[in-house]
Amino acid sequence: MLVLAVALAVWPGFLERFPQRWRPLIGAGASTALVVAAGTPLGLRPPRLGSGLRLGGAVALAVATVVGASPALRPVRSSMRGREIDLHPAVWLGLHIPVGTVWTEELAFRGVLQPLAVEAFGSRPGAVIQAVTFGLAHIRPARAAGDSIAGTVLVTGLFGGLLGWLRERSGSVAAPMLAHLALNEAGAVATLCVARPNVDLSRESASN
Repeated sequence: MLVLAVALAVWPGFLERFPQRWRPLIGAGASTALVVAAGTPLGLRPPRLGSGLRLGGAVALAVATVVGASPALRPVRSSMRGREIDLHPAVWLGLHIPVGTVWTEELAFRGVLQPLAVEAFGSRPGAVIQAVTFGLAHIRPARAAGDSIAGTVLVTGLFGGLLGWLRERSGSVAAPMLAHLALNEAGAVATLCVARPNVDLSRESASN
């Protein structure tokens, strides 16, 4: 299980070796294969699915509302305005976020790592292991974006803890998926609205 945690923490660095256009599919495929191999239940059938959709939907609505209003804060607006976006908005919103980020990360972290960690170490330590690993997995992306590494690890770790709680509370990965999707999609839409001049619409995806 600890080997899995280390592997997930360094996975983003490995994924960067592939062209950006293929990363969502590679990540989603790897996470799906991991779930199949681990055999951990995802709670995507009734009645747990319904519980996940209800709880996740409520949290997603709150998250989207807060994130959507965040550009009203000057520091947030300034940060969004200075961001360079090298993906076509449709590709970013329709592929990279739902498939490359939400599906990939929720299956790996909340779908596999958390249940295995809880089984091995207990509920609270298992949740902490999952959240810390989730935070550490964002070191490479933070460095690439020029963001504060310590701040990114802290914030994503806390958010990973919330997502893990949603998974345990509802018994379904649908709940953290909805909350995660709301955060990233609302943030992306807000960024696109604020940083419109910095969006390169001529590129459907990065080709590096």
